[in-house]
Amino acid sequence: MAKLKDIKGSAIQYLAEDPVEYVGSWSSGGDLNSARREVMNSDTGTQTATLAAGGGPPFTAVTESYNGSTWTEVNDLNTGRNRGFGTGSSTVAFVGLGGNTPGYVTNTETWNGTSWTEVNDANTARGAGGAFGSTTQGIAASGNISPSPPLRNAVNVESWDGTNWTEVAEMNTARNYMGGFGNSYLSGTIASGLDNPNNTVFSNVETWNGTAWTAVAEVNTARQGLAGFGSSSDGAVAGGVNPSGPTLYAQTESWNGSSWTELNDLATARVYLQGGGTTTSGIVFGGYTTTPVASTEEFSFPGPTSTILQEGQLWFNYNASALKGYGTAAGVPTSTWSSGGSMNTAKGQAMGAGATNTAAIVFGGFVPGSPGTIANTESYDGSTFTEVNDLNTTRRTAAGFGTQTAALLATGITTPGVNIITNVESWDGTNWTEITDVNTGRYYVQGCGTQTAGIISGGYIAANQAVTETWDGTSWTEVNDLNTARYGLVVSGVQTAALASAGNGGFAKRRMGWV
Repeated sequence: MAKLKDIKGSAIQYLAEDPVEYVGSWSSGGDLNSARREVMNSDTGTQTATLAAGGGPPFTAVTESYNGSTWTEVNDLNTGRNRGFGTGSSTVAFVGLGGNTPGYVTNTETWNGTSWTEVNDANTARGAGGAFGSTTQGIAASGNISPSPPLRNAVNVESWDGTNWTEVAEMNTARNYMGGFGNSYLSGTIASGLDNPNNTVFSNVETWNGTAWTAVAEVNTARQGLAGFGSSSDGAVAGGVNPSGPTLYAQTESWNGSSWTELNDLATARVYLQGGGTTTSGIVFGGYTTTPVASTEEFSFPGPTSTILQEGQLWFNYNASALKGYGTAAGVPTSTWSSGGSMNTAKGQAMGAGATNTAAIVFGGFVPGSPGTIANTESYDGSTFTEVNDLNTTRRTAAGFGTQTAALLATGITTPGVNIITNVESWDGTNWTEITDVNTGRYYVQGCGTQTAGIISGGYIAANQAVTETWDGTSWTEVNDLNTARYGLVVSGVQTAALASAGNGGFAKRRMGWV
């Protein structure tokens, strides 16, 4: 008879030290000499042999070469441009098309490690598309054909063979400012991007097999102006923006040929950045926050000298004589609580938002001993709370979610008595703005998601609530209720993959303290 451990079990490693999780992380590299956005090239470059050509604004011909620590200015492009298509390394590369006054160009140039040479032009002038390929061959996919409003997406896809451009099969969904990766012009991936003229982002992903495009699994976070790097079956995208926020993204997602997985975020959220290398040794540089940036970030996985958990989630640390595991009380790495900065105003039943313990915001609530609610807002940088602009409407026991610079606050109660409000406010990092109300006002409600894609659920009115509403950045929509009506629950995750847990099925008004 088979034993349970043989059916369901896995080996427990016997280790001298706790292992590291096999996930990638970003670290700082050397800055570009010229801060810029919409830089071209790199794709097949590495952390020690990368090329950054052109960019802007304004249109520039500046080219820089990276050796793993320092960017060095080398010979300029013959035709300055941004938003172009290209791929290669610091020793051999090509760029084609892109933007230059008064519009897009078809010019193509090749790089021999020393200088750029004008070669055969592309067929259709365009820019801001997706590119992938090898150092001498590549694909220029979609993009737009009008550099100023009204922007129009191009359906064109062209293949570069080192000498000529050839029109090949069009993408299923035309777009611009997408993330492209792949180290062959016969095999690549295009992810996300912008839909013009509608100014909305796609989550669509398509792969190219040298003949045709195929729609595959969508990215978790739809965005435009993101960077791509890696191969068609082992790639990644990072950064970008959703223009409806606008929300800058630091998210990194890896692609294994069939699905997307969230990895560690960039240190600096940005858009219109460039990427290159592999998923075990990647690089991104340049881009835009509120101004063009020069910073470089390098991506890596634990090296061969690291102790990496190979099987299951548990291991035995024989030096510590302890059985440990990911997601258990033993945890890895071992974590402890320590004191942080104190808030300026003591408060209870406040709401908060933020993705890290160094970038958070807390708002609303009540001052202990007082029957009222407050509008106080405080921002936290990892050590100090700073008072910033107040809410427009005081409240507590509401739903708050988002980030330190892009948060949302929905419904709740204000004084005197249990005055339930439907008001919703949006935080842009400086001010709170009243936006569209929820459909059902309540309190002790919870939510999760982003400023443009959120969800709130549960709560209390005159009885426990199961009502659930989603937010698309413009309006609230009632969707399927919770199975169990409750208040004070925990809602976590994202709008399309959330978890509602715990909560209370009963209610005592005396807990409010002032009812």
